[in-house]
Amino acid sequence: MAAQRRELRAPVLSVDPGRDKCGIAVVAADGRVLHQAVVAAANIAETVAEVISEYEVRTLILGDRTAAKKVEAALRGASVALKPVFVDEHRSSEQGRRRYFRDNPVRGWRRLVPLTLQTPPRPYDDCVAIVLAERYLSDLKQD
Repeated sequence: MAAQRRELRAPVLSVDPGRDKCGIAVVAADGRVLHQAVVAAANIAETVAEVISEYEVRTLILGDRTAAKKVEAALRGASVALKPVFVDEHRSSEQGRRRYFRDNPVRGWRRLVPLTLQTPPRPYDDCVAIVLAERYLSDLKQD
């Protein structure tokens, strides 16, 4: 129980794994996003190691679908000290897309076009990583 409370105070690092690129996000226990980025899948292990060190992360969250095993193997091969906790990715891309548009509202004439018909101007895998972190934190608080 004390370990869970300690984890709850420390920020979590969430990774949305992908074949070509991965989204990462560091989220505080109170839900504040401390860091987010989209990185090349080839660089994920070194990026994760740097972020863990910089933000003193105690929990590594990894989406459980596309390329999850490949990213897990890359992290293990790079001797990342934290063992990943897998989180269900069901519909997380859809929620990440909505989050992107919430955090980056469209301007000008594009406001007239429904968001469901628009494509974000940049990859939003980092927003998906935030969604995964929020799911984990929500589940942890319910226990």
